[in-house]
Amino acid sequence: MRLLWASIGLFTLALGLIGAFLPILPTVPFLLLSAFCFARSSERLYNWLLSHPVFGPPIQDWRRNGAIRRRAKILATASIATAFIVPFALSVAPSVLTLQAFVLVAVLIFIWTRPEA
Repeated sequence: MRLLWASIGLFTLALGLIGAFLPILPTVPFLLLSAFCFARSSERLYNWLLSHPVFGPPIQDWRRNGAIRRRAKILATASIATAFIVPFALSVAPSVLTLQAFVLVAVLIFIWTRPEA
């Protein structure tokens, strides 16, 4: 079972790393999932992730009080805008754009109503 948790943790960590460079893929949710999986599989990987100078602080902020830093909120908002503008520019069907807009607005509401670290 520990191997399964570690595998999922490594996979979600890879997705989080990719998300740091792609505007469509979120980073922090995948890092939170990685921390969750590593806590159940590998104390060494869990401690490494929490003490990492880049990845650790957002995870610790979230664990302490569900906080998201303002810079992360701004970057998330820019990524979400990009995720909507691209399909709009590609003339995706209006029904799909409407559904996407509702989901993305819900995500933005969630992000911006979280406390700031």
